[in-house]
Amino acid sequence: MTSTETAGQQPGNSSASAFTQAANDRDAAPQFVLPLVARIEKADPPARTDALETAARAVLVLLSDERSAGDGEWAAAVRDWQDARIRKVVRRARGAEWRRAGALPGIKVTGARAEVRVFPPVPLDGWPKELARLQVSGTELDDPEPPGAPAPDRPVLWLNPGLEMSAGKEMAQAGHAAHLTWWELSGVERAAWRAAGFPLSVRSAAAAEWETLTRSGLPVVQDAGFTEIAPGSCTVVADHPALRGALPPTG
Repeated sequence: MTSTETAGQQPGNSSASAFTQAANDRDAAPQFVLPLVARIEKADPPARTDALETAARAVLVLLSDERSAGDGEWAAAVRDWQDARIRKVVRRARGAEWRRAGALPGIKVTGARAEVRVFPPVPLDGWPKELARLQVSGTELDDPEPPGAPAPDRPVLWLNPGLEMSAGKEMAQAGHAAHLTWWELSGVERAAWRAAGFPLSVRSAAAAEWETLTRSGLPVVQDAGFTEIAPGSCTVVADHPALRGALPPTG
């Protein structure tokens, strides 16, 4: 399924009232979308968690690319996109579709077996024909085995265990969480994460821990409610060691 949701916080701003005002302002701006295309071959689809992690890293690779900054060829599109709703849409491709998509300007990011192409933002109603014809359904994926516990020193994007989402929806939500994390990090922290290859894990949170995570002060993705789930639903908490270490002590 597609996901055209907005990340739920602005850089350096986590209050609900500020988010509401910012969301209203963003709705008035021209709307852009970040296209993500997952390679899903019928005979050999990737594992679900691998696809989620690869999609999240693809967003970070695009944001950190020199073409997205300063006077880079993608910079204006990235700025316009971030000035409006932070929409991301995941579509799937296979065979010739995947090869045609690969001819467009963009970046291919690989995981253990997953492959995701990320493209510079496009107007909401101005998709290139090579991408517009791709299906938004058919992204259902499974994990052959439950993913293991994440490494303690690795950023983790914690999924809401109480929500049912398609794999495509979760890929976009993981991308939103990675995006929020990028906003919150310092330049030095961003550079270190990029140099390491953007290691991260995506896991479903334990039901007993989800509320604590959402109240921890870590970035939280709030869904706009365009597809699959109710508006305002908290979908992912972004837990990066640098952000965790900056939180005030509890208790």
